[in-house]
Amino acid sequence: MNIILLGYMGCGKSSIGRDLASKLEMQCLDLDDFIEDQEKKSIAQIFADKGEIYFRKKENEYLKQVLETKNNHIISLGGGTPCFAGNIEIIKENTNVKSVYLKTSLEELVDRLYQEKEKRPLIAHISSRDDLKDFVRKHLFERSFYYNQAEYIISTDDRTIGEVTNEIQNTLF
Repeated sequence: MNIILLGYMGCGKSSIGRDLASKLEMQCLDLDDFIEDQEKKSIAQIFADKGEIYFRKKENEYLKQVLETKNNHIISLGGGTPCFAGNIEIIKENTNVKSVYLKTSLEELVDRLYQEKEKRPLIAHISSRDDLKDFVRKHLFERSFYYNQAEYIISTDDRTIGEVTNEIQNTLF
């Protein structure tokens, strides 16, 4: 069985994925890292060189490949992955997958992302906290329809990585 973690950037998919994989003695796979390894370029460079349509097509291909070839993995998706190319349907239809939406409030996301925005190409250009809040609010509005189709929804607000990981374990097993 694979466990897929999905949610908006900054919700903790990668950190929680690593912690959960360690606790469950499973392999951890970050889809964005996998794409970068396969394409031999950073996500930002793929967007710059070939555009979002190319990236989303490749993201879909690599998601299918990972789900067909990997087992006993914690798979952390990119924030947009479930929202494009029918990916949420692929996830829902796969009988070897448990999907978990790491739900994080707008305020918490803005607090987390504002401190690390230089490391995130999608938001690095945003200069004020208010502009970041508007950006994230718009994305959450567009993406929550897809995120909420996950099998399980776990809140991450005001919780440590360990607390979230424990809840996922208790919910799934």
